[in-house]
Amino acid sequence: MAIISANDTPAYRRYTNSQLRYAMIYVVITFVVLLFLNIYCSETSQNLFYESKKASMIEKCLLASDEIAKLEVVNSTTVSGTVEQLGSLKVTRLIVTDQNGCAVYDSYGAAVGSYALLPEIVQSMDGKGYDVFTCQYRHMDGSIQSHAATPVVSYGTIIGCVYMMEHDSSQGILIQSLQQTILQITLILEIILVLFSLAFSNTFSRRLRHIMTSMRIIQQGDYTHKVKLNGHDELSFLGHEFNDLTDRLQTSEQKRRRFVSDASHELKTPLASIKLLTDSILQNDMDMETVREFVGDIGDEAERLNRMTAKLLSLTKVDGHPEEDCEIINMAPTIDRVVRMLSTIAAQNEITLELHLNEDCPILILEDDLYQIVFNLIENGIKYNMPGGKLTVTLSRQDENAVLIVSDTGVGIPEDALEHIFERFYRVDKARSRATGGSGLGLSIVRAIVQRNRGEIFVESTIDQGTTFTVSFPLFDTEVEEE
Repeated sequence: MAIISANDTPAYRRYTNSQLRYAMIYVVITFVVLLFLNIYCSETSQNLFYESKKASMIEKCLLASDEIAKLEVVNSTTVSGTVEQLGSLKVTRLIVTDQNGCAVYDSYGAAVGSYALLPEIVQSMDGKGYDVFTCQYRHMDGSIQSHAATPVVSYGTIIGCVYMMEHDSSQGILIQSLQQTILQITLILEIILVLFSLAFSNTFSRRLRHIMTSMRIIQQGDYTHKVKLNGHDELSFLGHEFNDLTDRLQTSEQKRRRFVSDASHELKTPLASIKLLTDSILQNDMDMETVREFVGDIGDEAERLNRMTAKLLSLTKVDGHPEEDCEIINMAPTIDRVVRMLSTIAAQNEITLELHLNEDCPILILEDDLYQIVFNLIENGIKYNMPGGKLTVTLSRQDENAVLIVSDTGVGIPEDALEHIFERFYRVDKARSRATGGSGLGLSIVRAIVQRNRGEIFVESTIDQGTTFTVSFPLFDTEVEEE
């Protein structure tokens, strides 16, 4: 058998394209998320450092401002003395101005009395007395320059300003190193995610491709093929379900082939008899009496074919049609009608019919289905009974069920045949079945109809003592339903 790979199918190509598209979308989304995460972490760490630096610088400015505000006279001499006492400030540059913005002290040694119009000093002395802080990160050399200014207030009046500038290379290198580390971690995570995505996608694709190839094999009729997938994920579960489906398909295919074979064999026998009888009539000189006898045999075989065809059609209807709307009926009238219909045949075979019917056994079923069940069981009880035997039909209520029992005193069924009697075309005694017109389909039809109507059927038999069929259906009590 030629196997066509699932890789060559348009469906698989569409799946592969979709898979690649989804994988790319996943990678892009992941990359964007990690990029924003990287930016957020970098900005957050930088802001935390700025806030810490701001608090430190403003605190130093306030310390110097408070000491200068205590001076009676603010000039170069007094401020220099105060700054010397605050030698622990450790800033790169310190400027102290008077109320006009003229420098009275500059650690850089600039001329005293010149205007120090730095932005931070101007903002701090605009009349509102704000503490001002600015910070600038230089990417060129990785350093940080911080600027802070605080007004000097004495008795509610601004009498000057303290300005500090700090140039910090170590802290800038630390921030730069932190940002580079976050970026490296982000890139590593992105690479890991991409590799994981590709590996997962490839594994998933390979496993799914294996399932699709198996489906292609099954589609070509090889129901023995199995999908082998290890693991406990959804695909493994799908593989197990797929194997269960192929098992059912294989069983159905075996039943179908056996059914076709049995049906062909059963139909072939009467057709061969008809062909043989017609050839005998055409090829031999016969008197009219013999011809009538042969034509009668042909009619019997044709009638047998007609009965077998009707059984096959009935079985096909039971198998192929969905469950129809049922009706609530009492079983007793239908059973009584079947018994009246078959009483003539029972009398011809010297069979005594005995009925024990409970009139209050309502069930939910189609009357035609119930008629066919009862007809087949009673007809079999008459056909396979002993001359002078008895057939007992009992209908009773047992717990929540209506129970029909058909018991005969016939030839019985061997124990090894009991498990096969509901199979199609199975007959215990083929010679006797052919003599009585049996096709081996009646009990198959009965079981199919019983199961379709939520019922159960059982059989018990003893050789030369008889057979008992028990059929039970759930009772449909109208009074309980109305409550």
